[in-house]
Amino acid sequence: MRSPALQERTLASSLLSRVLLLCLLALSMSACTTVTKVKTKALATLEKVSETTGIGNNPDDPLEGFNRSMFSFNESLDESVLKPSAKAYQAVTPDFVQTAVANFFSNIGDAWTAVNNVLQGNVGDGVNDILRFGINTTMGLGGLIDVASAGGMPKHRADFGQTLGVWGVPAGPYVVLPILGASTLRDTVATPVDLKGDLLRSQSTTAVNNSATVLKVLDKRAAALDAVSLIDEAALDKYVFIRGAYLQRRESQISAGKKEDQE
Repeated sequence: MRSPALQERTLASSLLSRVLLLCLLALSMSACTTVTKVKTKALATLEKVSETTGIGNNPDDPLEGFNRSMFSFNESLDESVLKPSAKAYQAVTPDFVQTAVANFFSNIGDAWTAVNNVLQGNVGDGVNDILRFGINTTMGLGGLIDVASAGGMPKHRADFGQTLGVWGVPAGPYVVLPILGASTLRDTVATPVDLKGDLLRSQSTTAVNNSATVLKVLDKRAAALDAVSLIDEAALDKYVFIRGAYLQRRESQISAGKKEDQE
């Protein structure tokens, strides 16, 4: 026969296991409820915006008139300000400094990518992303050196617009935003959440945010100089080319986000 002490320990262990199981079930139900609420709110917002703006029924590009005007504005801004600034940045900044800057912003992005991968159900990728962030922040001098990639930890990219897509929120019509460029109605709704999820933005002063934003824009535009020049030379209609490329890329990203559901 078991001793009274052993029986008490066994009973306590059993009770603890049940309590932990109940807690896990409660957390799972809470997470599901939160996802449902966010998804419902996003769908309602998309529907309200569609009704308010009088968006048409053309599935390809119902806002093409507005979009082309905004696209022309962005092109003019790029040609007069962003492109010359990016060329100057690329010319005066050593390659290893440009690499360090790109690594720094990429590392900051891993934290928000981790959150979105977990929200999408890709927990393994989310764990990988947060480990990347921790390793590169500590061993990579604040993210200036990408130690994690060299160690075999892959880089992922995920944002809240992709998360909404994985949850089943439709893309809505294609939209060209001022300065930000190609988007969809769903991604536009998600943009403020992505800005809030930016670790650097949420933890820094306004002055630091503004300086970091300028540097980030210069870094990204400098990295895209060759690709944009190729598009300018090859595309008969640059607007149509970018629209198709963006929509295909977003669809591919959302399909990738659903990979665990498909397995």
